[in-house]
Amino acid sequence: MGIILTENEGKIAVKLARDTIETYLKSGRTIDGSETVLPSVFNENRGVFVTLTKDELLRGCIGHPYPDSSLKYAITDSAISAAFRDPRFPPLHTDEMKRIVVEVTILTPPKRIEASPKELPGKIEIGRHGLIVKKGYHQGLLLPQVAPENDMDEIDFLSHTCLKAGLEYDAWLMGAEVYSFEGQIFAEKEPNGEVVEKHFDKNASKK
Repeated sequence: MGIILTENEGKIAVKLARDTIETYLKSGRTIDGSETVLPSVFNENRGVFVTLTKDELLRGCIGHPYPDSSLKYAITDSAISAAFRDPRFPPLHTDEMKRIVVEVTILTPPKRIEASPKELPGKIEIGRHGLIVKKGYHQGLLLPQVAPENDMDEIDFLSHTCLKAGLEYDAWLMGAEVYSFEGQIFAEKEPNGEVVEKHFDKNASKK
């Protein structure tokens, strides 16, 4: 999946996301990763999503699907957005942080799947690929971990990505563009706990 982060860099990425949220909660100040010396990969452009869960339920998830900014900025911007700008949830409160698990997914650039609609499911590997579906002004994205964590097969995954885009569930059969990407996932095992890299395979749900 191209250049990936080391285990230590992954831990730094998650800590940066958490520090960004906690700094904002404490002082209203937004950091951008320039306040400390980071490994050189954090200056490279990368797509990133930051996912927050509370008591194993989604509490916010926003990111940069494309490598349009440096990794450090994409992490800090996505962390603020996931915590305070996700329209599905109210802004995060300070007293919630002790129950929040922070997860950072580093993305490869999305590539259009060149296949006929009926061939699309065979081009998707559950646990490896995330999906973007586009049609007109509609666009939806689901991260690679969504399918195995929700026991989706390839058709389920395509259909749910279409729904995420605000399209009919079978839009992938009706000419919508489908893109795939990969993600390297680092997450706290518990709120503010040890950071580990998450792995999935196509024959198992959450590991």
